[in-house]
Amino acid sequence: MTSILNRQVNATDLVQSGDFLGFSLSFPEHHPAFDYVTEQGIRVEVWDSGIACLTPAQSTTQDIVLSCGIHGNETAPIELVAKLVQDILTGVLPLTCRLLVLIGNPPAINAAKRELVDNLNRLFSGHHSKGDFTPSWERSRAALLEQAVLRFYQSVEEGRHRALYDLHTAIRGSVHEKFAVYPFLHGEPWSEAQLRFLAACGVNTFLLMQTPASTFSYFAAQTAKAHGFTLELGKVRPFGQNDMSRFAECDTMLRKLLSGVGLDLAPFAEIAFHFFVVSRSINKQTEQFKLCFANDIENFTQFPLGTVLAEDGGAQITVDEVGEAIIFPNANVALGQRAMLLVKPTDIRGQTAP
Repeated sequence: MTSILNRQVNATDLVQSGDFLGFSLSFPEHHPAFDYVTEQGIRVEVWDSGIACLTPAQSTTQDIVLSCGIHGNETAPIELVAKLVQDILTGVLPLTCRLLVLIGNPPAINAAKRELVDNLNRLFSGHHSKGDFTPSWERSRAALLEQAVLRFYQSVEEGRHRALYDLHTAIRGSVHEKFAVYPFLHGEPWSEAQLRFLAACGVNTFLLMQTPASTFSYFAAQTAKAHGFTLELGKVRPFGQNDMSRFAECDTMLRKLLSGVGLDLAPFAEIAFHFFVVSRSINKQTEQFKLCFANDIENFTQFPLGTVLAEDGGAQITVDEVGEAIIFPNANVALGQRAMLLVKPTDIRGQTAP
């Protein structure tokens, strides 16, 4: 898909080719709403650039949101979702549930940048409009994506199965190549069914959040009352440089989920998973903040007790607990934003439900 940023796809082309990614990148900031019906009877409602609701002709019981491109340079999930959606729109893949497809940040994708101004995944649950801020594309986009998710779920009766999978790749490699951030559930149990499904997707490492967040997956879980996950599926690479075979398990299971094929999931067994909780969140306090380890150190790397991990305006951040590991280190965030998480292993006995 090396020419992914070079093609022009209008609404007529979309109807003929199913190239929703090409369409979204051709009209990155806005496109008037329109709808059409595929030869297979799927109603396609394009609500805006990068936002499409797909409803099959038959009755359904599940409402699934697939999100990618919240960060514009995380290309593998974008390629995965683009092909999956194209296969649905062209009749290659049947659809047996309602599906909301979100390509989060088309202008950033076109620019091959993580974001234009603001980190889109720090702007949900109303954070796009909180405090003193300068208006930006990402802030208005976060509000629009929130509205789309709520419209999608609230336009049908309650009690249906709701899930949102927000697909990402990480800046760094990872000791656990694929992992998920499971947002804070405010005391509700972790879902064994979701853990089993994601394990079949190749994701057996979970960061279990213990506090509210401004991420898309937390918004989905708390405001939209869906099963929400941030799925980190590998490392950031440019378009055309992804080894898509490394995403085959996830692609296969998402296709089974959307087409209604039996999932045939393994029984839940905690021993098959790695669970972590956040021990500390390190925010950038000064412009002098710097990480004290190499750029190729991977997520979930553990360091000896007392190791200096970062320096910030004369203060040192060190490893305080045996087993503490780093995740999402990024010195280039804005002041006050999270520059790194420190995590430690945990177990979830007595904290799950089927």
